[in-house]
Amino acid sequence: MEWTDDAIILGTRRHGETSAIVEAMTATRGRHMGLVRGGRSRKMQPTLQPGNSVHLTWRARLDGHLGNFQVEGLELRAAALMETPIGIHGVQTLAALLRLLPERDPHPNLYAALQVVLEHMDDAGLAAALLVRFELEMLNELGVGLDLSACAATGVTHDLIWVSPKSGRAVSREAGAPYADKLLPLPAFLHRLHGTNEPASASLEELSDAFRLTGFFLDRHVYGPRELPWPTSREAFVTAMKRALAP
Repeated sequence: MEWTDDAIILGTRRHGETSAIVEAMTATRGRHMGLVRGGRSRKMQPTLQPGNSVHLTWRARLDGHLGNFQVEGLELRAAALMETPIGIHGVQTLAALLRLLPERDPHPNLYAALQVVLEHMDDAGLAAALLVRFELEMLNELGVGLDLSACAATGVTHDLIWVSPKSGRAVSREAGAPYADKLLPLPAFLHRLHGTNEPASASLEELSDAFRLTGFFLDRHVYGPRELPWPTSREAFVTAMKRALAP
């Protein structure tokens, strides 16, 4: 068995004296593991750092085996990511989210989104907005996505400022006014992003509300039912974001 694919390194762990088991998010084959012989060498270690884009060749006798990776570096951005708390905690948070997916389950949309987030980690505000959008896409891929396109009560598509915690659907200002204390704030930039591929700037308040929103539904539908602990990197990322964007 053999295949080749582009991928982004999510993590590594040592195997024996000289090798490493590498975890990568591939473009077409989902999250995949493989053994890199000599992966702990000085030559290979810089390539196998989380956040790097690589080209993989995977070989194994049977499809169900761990298999061996041959790795060729494409874009080695890990060193730049490690220079800031946003980069360090951002790549860790992205990897933790992707580990919620079954191994070898294709998610090309998430691979593309992962690449975009990593390419903008040098801008704290934009990185935070893109990471929240990544969390929304993760909810979609897990089958529990939010509907931010129209008001759940009236169907209008304007002045949407809340989200129903029960349905995960947007609610307009007028329809939600009587229930404001029970609804979740919908940051304006998330509604502007809905259905587009364009990044949008956001204030610190909007970003904080956005992380609370996605965090609520990730906890309700994913972490809570699976009895999984929250990744500490996410809280660390939000703290780093607030420090970077504070007036």
